[in-house]
Amino acid sequence: MYRRTFLATAAAFTAGPAFSMQLSLNDISRYLNGIERATSDFTQVNDDGTLSTGKFYIRRPGRMRFEYDPPEKLLVMAGAGQVGIFDGKSNVQKAERYPLRRTPLNLILEKNVNLARRNMVVGHSFDGTATIVTAQDPEHPEYGNIQLKFTADPIELRQWIVTDGQGARTTVILGQLKKVDDLSSTLFNISYEEGQRGVKP
Repeated sequence: MYRRTFLATAAAFTAGPAFSMQLSLNDISRYLNGIERATSDFTQVNDDGTLSTGKFYIRRPGRMRFEYDPPEKLLVMAGAGQVGIFDGKSNVQKAERYPLRRTPLNLILEKNVNLARRNMVVGHSFDGTATIVTAQDPEHPEYGNIQLKFTADPIELRQWIVTDGQGARTTVILGQLKKVDDLSSTLFNISYEEGQRGVKP
């Protein structure tokens, strides 16, 4: 199930045309630190070519939520230092939990993002149109990696490509990122969600 944790982190903010300019890790860090509260629709391209869609929420620091549209019965939440996964096929009511710090989500959900100092960043390259930052758990490279693709002027995170330990690739692309004034804390509260699903404390 650890693959799902990586799967949950795959997201992208898309907007505007791409410009050929490599970005520094410091520039990318400043961009990520500027994101506080936002929502977007997303489309996920699975390894087998099938598509999933849903709604994405982010409230920095420390919180994200991925709501998948039917027929998917999947909900992924990040909050209180954990990632919680509700899978309609196996764990409908009680989340499967993982430490947030052990996932690439932690890279962009930290209070003060500083990619230049993170030992999870193992690659920083340019493909002619986008700057690519590759991250993985240095203690467990067998879990796979995540590639975050950014374009410049203005800086935008376009997509995340997740490769699991078996080589399967998952891409999730967001629509227009919409900044909002506030997002309820219950959207990111794993225990609250469990309570709504009938799990007693």
